[in-house]
Amino acid sequence: MSLPQVSLRISYESPITLTDMPKSVTAFAPASVSNVSCGFDIMGFALERPGDTVTVRYCDSPGVRIAALRGETNGLPLDASLNTAVAPVAALLRDFGAGIGVEIELVKGLPPGSGIGSSAASAVAAAVAANALFGAGLQPRELLKYAIEGERIASGSVHADNVAPSLLGGYVLIRGYEPIDIVQIPVPDGLWCTVVCPDVVIRTKEARDILPAAISLRDVVAQTGNAAGLVAGLIMGDFGLVGRSLHDVVAEPARAKLIPGFDRLKSEALDAGALGSGISGSGPALFALSTTREVAEHVGDRLTEVLTSRGVRSLKYVSTISKIGAHIVEEAP
Repeated sequence: MSLPQVSLRISYESPITLTDMPKSVTAFAPASVSNVSCGFDIMGFALERPGDTVTVRYCDSPGVRIAALRGETNGLPLDASLNTAVAPVAALLRDFGAGIGVEIELVKGLPPGSGIGSSAASAVAAAVAANALFGAGLQPRELLKYAIEGERIASGSVHADNVAPSLLGGYVLIRGYEPIDIVQIPVPDGLWCTVVCPDVVIRTKEARDILPAAISLRDVVAQTGNAAGLVAGLIMGDFGLVGRSLHDVVAEPARAKLIPGFDRLKSEALDAGALGSGISGSGPALFALSTTREVAEHVGDRLTEVLTSRGVRSLKYVSTISKIGAHIVEEAP
């Protein structure tokens, strides 16, 4: 599904005056869980941590270049045209700073291909930093147009279910894409998320290619009922309804075979006290929602134990659903 161009009318008094702007800006963008079981391509939420940090600074050479890549950089392209942090900056530079040169320093806190919005976090952090550096003054929702350009590079098409929550924070519903219509859903206090990332490679294209070309009317009814139930459960703070709604009859049955021991992992999460669990994005990450940090930690320990018993290494993260999305962490005069 490709995302149509979003038309924005932006006006400003004069071109960028470098003496009036900071010389560099650093922004942080958090990881995100997308799909959230029953919300295939239309739901996602932000985590507190981990995330990516991007610094954008002026340089003498026109255009955009990558100055440094640090952190979880395994497999990341050094070619600026293939890096998801570059596209949003280039688009903002075109609209607000033509002729100016900038360089990007990217610190990856998210492993690429982990299933928790690694490419989206890089793009979002870069867009937020460049917006401040250029003095563009765009609001977060206006920045979405630029941030999604990174996702276009990552997957060849655009999906906002990682970009939007990473940018805006909280729980996000993408009601539609033509035009894009984003709704932020209230998140009740006391909801915790466990994410476990197995050391397994799942290519997004492969994960999409194995999806069914058509689904039955029965499955449509089940999926829409669960999606509506999940939104209602979040709004009402009904954790029981949230748990009952965390079921995916579209993508998960096809993608489960890509994750070692998936059925046991889901069973262990429920036995450990989770409300429900599922695949984050196209995987390999799994997420589980719980009502206390203690339960969330216990769920994570159980899942990592299962993976270890199968000879699979993994990373564990425990976080609340962050109500704060990407933000500036430093500006240097």
